[in-house]
Amino acid sequence: MKQYVVDAFTDQVFRGNPAAVCLPESWPSDALMASIAMENRFSETAFAVHEPEGWRLRWFTPGGEIDLCGHATLATAYVILRFVEPDADMVRFRTMSGVLTAARTRGDDGAGDVFTMDFPAFDIKPTPVTDTMERALGARPVEAWLGRDLLCVMPDERTVRDLDPDQELLKDLPGLLANVTAAGDPGGGFDCVSRSFAPKLNVSEDPVCGSGHCHILPYWSERLGKTSLTAYQASARGGIIHATVAGGRVGLGGGAALFSVGTILPD
Repeated sequence: MKQYVVDAFTDQVFRGNPAAVCLPESWPSDALMASIAMENRFSETAFAVHEPEGWRLRWFTPGGEIDLCGHATLATAYVILRFVEPDADMVRFRTMSGVLTAARTRGDDGAGDVFTMDFPAFDIKPTPVTDTMERALGARPVEAWLGRDLLCVMPDERTVRDLDPDQELLKDLPGLLANVTAAGDPGGGFDCVSRSFAPKLNVSEDPVCGSGHCHILPYWSERLGKTSLTAYQASARGGIIHATVAGGRVGLGGGAALFSVGTILPD
């Protein structure tokens, strides 16, 4: 089985969010896909199979299958449009979250391609800020919202960057992931900064979380009165997302860099 490792939401390796992309000719068993994801230890391993109806895409974390993943979708689009369908500039995926598209804008001389994905926005509702949130995160949010994930809003960018949360206490918080965000500092070039923690999926921190930004970006779009935003994920690796928010959808754009190409030998 061919496997590619791609750094997403960046234009250089060792930055952004690494994802493994596997392109089997037919579907492996769920158990094998879960084992490959655990072996890889990336936040997500993507599996894409070209079925009669088109591409189907699934995502596995080290803790199991997940319903939506942004960076591994970008990485899969990069692999397909570079190695499998190089003359195409769009790919559609059938997924657990419906049909997702990824379009390529070609860079100069074949470098610097940008991939823009069309994702559903999560419906988030306010939820009380609790002492448990403060203990888990190490700082008290000024607001909290809940969709699939928990979204905690902090008073400033520095608080987000300096967080050192208690991974075990994070498991007691509602939501699948814990996304923490604040407005970007004036003059910093970003509308918002964020970090995403997923110990329930055996991922302490997701370097750049696309599905997390399907919570984060609708919040900031409403708060700032903007439909086009630039977001920075302030993890150790860092990553930039160029986004649009409209009509219950989120457009997530970014680059990708190929780290490796290999073959998995599951037998």
